[in-house]
Amino acid sequence: MLFAAIRNPGAGRSPRHIRITGLAAGVIAAVTAVCVAGCSSGGFNGIYSIPLPGGANLGPHPYQVTAEFSNVVDLVPQSSVKVNNVSVGRVTRIYLPPHGWTARVTMEINGSVRLPGNAIAQVQQASLLGELYVGLSAPPGRPPVGRLHNGSLIPLGSTTTNATVEEVFGALSLLLNDGGLAQLHVITTELNAALAGNEPEIRALLSRLGTLIGNLNDHRKDIVSALDGLDALSATLAARNRQIGHVLDHINPGLEVLSEQRTQLVTMLNALHRLSGIAVHTINASEANFAANLRALAPTLRNLADAGQNLPLALQVLLTYPFTDQVLKDIKGDYINAYLSIQAAPGTTVIAPVVPHPAPTPTPTPQGGGR
Repeated sequence: MLFAAIRNPGAGRSPRHIRITGLAAGVIAAVTAVCVAGCSSGGFNGIYSIPLPGGANLGPHPYQVTAEFSNVVDLVPQSSVKVNNVSVGRVTRIYLPPHGWTARVTMEINGSVRLPGNAIAQVQQASLLGELYVGLSAPPGRPPVGRLHNGSLIPLGSTTTNATVEEVFGALSLLLNDGGLAQLHVITTELNAALAGNEPEIRALLSRLGTLIGNLNDHRKDIVSALDGLDALSATLAARNRQIGHVLDHINPGLEVLSEQRTQLVTMLNALHRLSGIAVHTINASEANFAANLRALAPTLRNLADAGQNLPLALQVLLTYPFTDQVLKDIKGDYINAYLSIQAAPGTTVIAPVVPHPAPTPTPTPQGGGR
């Protein structure tokens, strides 16, 4: 039916025109057949599975690698996979995993290409208006670790997407059309007007800001400790929210009493003010005498200080007079002799005690004596 629909309009035309129409019909038929075959074998994925001429040589033993991208832009299956701008593979599938929002790109790479296990992947553009491709390389500034093999996954943290020309032009259009260039001009003009002639003050301000930031940096532990204390205080207040509410609800009677006694409180404060004035006047008037008393007391305090530990020892002996602790240590036996020396004033009568004399001892008579 397709051929008939194409040939019928050629009725009555030249044979050359009919041949051209027939060639176009053949091309359309071939494209239609390919589309039908692709749709019957899985839609567009079936079309993308057809290898393109001039693609990378995958060799007899390619391996499959999957990379996660936050944005794949216009990358499509059968796009090139390059290492150092040399095609080493192709993209076979782009899909979203179940319950996920991170695009996954499956690639087939030539088995002779060796890449580290921590390789990075980038969606790049061949030229200003060229096709997109996936570029693989070793991580810059880091030593290579392991090796990519069949089934390896390049995580999201190791993949990036370069800005496309459309994104650059869109950002430039936003900046030029409604990006605030007029406001930027005003800001620049006002800054120039504010800073002109104030260079020393601005330099001093920057120096002080540097000192302030340095002090804050030196006391960051104290600041963190203070914030932790505030956090603990807030937690305590939150835990006692009901008690605080109860206090606030019942503080009104106390405030009313203070309001009623406001006059008495003011009178008391005024009296205290006058008393403080009198006390200050008294101290000022007696300043010289007070200073003289302190100077006179200085020698006594100095001697007491020089006595040191002797003063407590002397007081200890005084409280145990006349039998000190040392005397008690020298007593041998159950009694002690004491000698007293008494001196009487002139005219004092002293009565000596009467001491009885002992009776004379009789002399014995010798036996056998003469007359």
